[in-house]
Amino acid sequence: MEKIIAGGRIITESGIFDGDLLIRDEKIIAIGDNLPRYEGTEIIDATEKLIMPGGVDAHVHLNLPMPGTISSDDHYTGTMAAAFGGTTTVIDFANHDQPSLIDSFKTWQAQALPNIAVDYGIHQNFTTFNEQTLAEIPLLPELGVTSIKMFTAYNGRMRLRDDEIFQAMRIAKQEGIISLIHAENGDLIDLLVKEALESGHTEPIWHARTRPAWGAVESVLRTSAISFSAGNAPLYIVHMNVKEEADQLLYARNHGLPIFGETCPQYLLFTEKELEREDGKKWICSPPVRLEKDNDGLWNALADGTIDVISTDHCPFLYDGTKPIMYQGKPYQSPGKELGRDDFSKTPGGVPGVGDRMSVIWTKGVVEGKLSPTRFVEVMSTNPAKIFGLYPQKGNLNPGSDADIVIWNPEKIVKYGVSVARHRTDYNLYEGMELKGFPEKVFLRGKLIVDGDQWYGERGGGRFLKRSRYKA
Repeated sequence: MEKIIAGGRIITESGIFDGDLLIRDEKIIAIGDNLPRYEGTEIIDATEKLIMPGGVDAHVHLNLPMPGTISSDDHYTGTMAAAFGGTTTVIDFANHDQPSLIDSFKTWQAQALPNIAVDYGIHQNFTTFNEQTLAEIPLLPELGVTSIKMFTAYNGRMRLRDDEIFQAMRIAKQEGIISLIHAENGDLIDLLVKEALESGHTEPIWHARTRPAWGAVESVLRTSAISFSAGNAPLYIVHMNVKEEADQLLYARNHGLPIFGETCPQYLLFTEKELEREDGKKWICSPPVRLEKDNDGLWNALADGTIDVISTDHCPFLYDGTKPIMYQGKPYQSPGKELGRDDFSKTPGGVPGVGDRMSVIWTKGVVEGKLSPTRFVEVMSTNPAKIFGLYPQKGNLNPGSDADIVIWNPEKIVKYGVSVARHRTDYNLYEGMELKGFPEKVFLRGKLIVDGDQWYGERGGGRFLKRSRYKA
């Protein structure tokens, strides 16, 4: 069956224009002015609305085990929340929990695939270094996985040594795999956390005070140097939270390194002041929120093209896991942020965001003049699709692409918060914020899955995306 989305204003990464979109089966077939209407064609009126590609969130954690708990959104609730927010593709992270890298991927895939409600890909965490796991890296692209994530923090758990990162990057480059780096200084963090707790500093603000901003900056420079030494291995810095990280990103890029940067809404809109609130545990995530100068610097780096992507690092927990919440008519309970009531270092690190991203950034970015509408589409959809081997299937509105489409009401005003967001948690970082601009209808491969408050998607309705290898 054919559909025409008619009369809207189309926004892509390259321009804004009036026109219609013709959808046949799962694909966009044509874009044009007053496309012909044949008998049986469904007409969807988008007059006075905007038409954009579905969002691509390249950094989410669903059903993620943490010490003493698990993140509160599973692969179904998290991807449903994504859809209500206008995001139609997410990329999750497979934990490296098995001795074998490949077995770790297959275990994660088995739990995710039956439950996803939007299309998704997987980044493979690479946190156990030995001859076997190193030899398995070249096998990942055949599984559709063309990115690995490594850490310079979380000593004794996930961190790799510099020489290990170098060896993994060198193989990744040969195989068309992009390396993701969580950039913090794990040695400084461990020492400062120990000293803080010994001095009786247990409050949430010490989460930020024990994770030095310059440790992140140093780590970006250091892993850039490792990437250069590995033959200009492609590199992607996740969740950048410090202004000076963007300076290092630009420095490396100007010296020829294929390096990309990502930030998240929490690092654009919040500061350490939130951690000093009575409910400051809500804002504990790693890396931490920083200072106003970092907010401003990151916005500027997004606007001028230095930072490429806005993702969420979605990883929610209940604020008060001692009592159940009602979610879709059923009680849900899991240990949450209260685990850190007497010790900030025991607070599960992570915040909700996958359903908030599009509308919050539209309001705070586009409406307030920090980003143009085309730049919004670029950092929210097109760039992550290009960087991670999904373009042109995802992230755009070109003929032949998947019909992942959001009809956006730019005039709709929403008082936002936990009652609006569909995350399975008991709080929202943007509680009470007035948003202007909101998704009205969301299509996944041509199928209407969200219509206002109505859900027409389904558990298992998403597909796993085998991503292409990185190409310089």
